[in-house]
Amino acid sequence: MHRVLRTTCIVLLALLIGMTCGCTVQAPAPQGGDIKGPLVPAQDLGMVEINKYQGKDLTDFKTLEDNSVKGPQTVDIASYRLVIDGAVQSPQRLTYAEVLSHTHYQKLITLHCVEGWSATGLFEGVLMKDLLAQAGPLPSAVTVIFHGQDDYTTSLPLATVLKRNMLLAYRVNNADLIARNGYPFQLAAEDKLGYKWCKWVVRIELSTDPNYQGFWERQGFGNDAEVNPSP
Repeated sequence: MHRVLRTTCIVLLALLIGMTCGCTVQAPAPQGGDIKGPLVPAQDLGMVEINKYQGKDLTDFKTLEDNSVKGPQTVDIASYRLVIDGAVQSPQRLTYAEVLSHTHYQKLITLHCVEGWSATGLFEGVLMKDLLAQAGPLPSAVTVIFHGQDDYTTSLPLATVLKRNMLLAYRVNNADLIARNGYPFQLAAEDKLGYKWCKWVVRIELSTDPNYQGFWERQGFGNDAEVNPSP
């Protein structure tokens, strides 16, 4: 009974404040708990979007209702540059093609929303580890701040981003992201709640501030956002 009441309160709270960014409002997607597929080099799965992978049902991310801060963003890919700066040795301004020149990887990942639902997809992207290595984080860098086209920000510890081999995703379920889902890039922040899944990523900033708070974190949401926190 207490568990049901707590879940209901969380859902109502999230609905009242209009949860955003990687977390969108939608009925629960395929159930089954955490799905942790292996990180593998991207495979050619043909040109067709898929709804199953290795026997697992996949969520159609295009059907998820958008509830972001400023609505879906339109990014001009011709002029797009991914900026990687801050506490780095060599700041970068990368075109879409330059980002994708890194090795592509695929992983089955479940996005968990603070509202209590989840959505599972086969995400394809490049390793954050590879992008950050290109810029060369300074020894003093401890935090990665993600900036979206809509001025949304959120952050993760640098150590977490590297240890979990997080992907900067450009595809889901064998199809390129659409604007609603964060085209050209969304952070696939595995094992972190949806508000850490920054969409429309235009800048990746390395920071020396371990306590940086992004948009929703400043509203009182936890900066850790761990799906299954340690007791």
